[in-house]
Amino acid sequence: MMGQGMMGSRSMDQRFIVMMIPHHDGAIAMADLALTRTTRPEINELAKRIKASQTSENAEMRAFYQQWFGTPVPNRGQGTSLGWHGGMGGAMGMGHMGGPTGMGHMGGGTDLNALRAAPDFDRAFIEQMIPHHQMGVRMASMAQANGQHQQLRTLQQGMVKAQSQEIEQMRQWYRSWYGSL
Repeated sequence: MMGQGMMGSRSMDQRFIVMMIPHHDGAIAMADLALTRTTRPEINELAKRIKASQTSENAEMRAFYQQWFGTPVPNRGQGTSLGWHGGMGGAMGMGHMGGPTGMGHMGGGTDLNALRAAPDFDRAFIEQMIPHHQMGVRMASMAQANGQHQQLRTLQQGMVKAQSQEIEQMRQWYRSWYGSL
């Protein structure tokens, strides 16, 4: 019984890493775009922080995966047990997202083409990044409760804290700049 529970936890850690890396890649791509398109210094600074923190977290997760599971992180969608849609099961609900801009594909909630084409980039960035971060917070919170490795749980706790703070900051900016969210 204990061995089975450990395997389930290890599997959760594997699934989380396989799914969170491309999710972070989506936020990094949005941040890269923001660095070239934003007109607001606040968004520019946020984009720099997102890019730095999530690039670092991806590197940590890749190292953890290699150390704990003996292989590089598979690309999402490889294999049936670790793929994007089946990865963490229905309880995580991470296959597609709804949101104010009809998100749903790259990285669990980014639509770079819509963001590139947005007439008000900063507004569209916030409208996409808030639900993207909310999904990341849900992923990290659920995986943290069921994970085996303390190092990953600590990283997940940091993700939840940082992204929750960024969500609140973006909500404040949105209300200040555009009215209600």
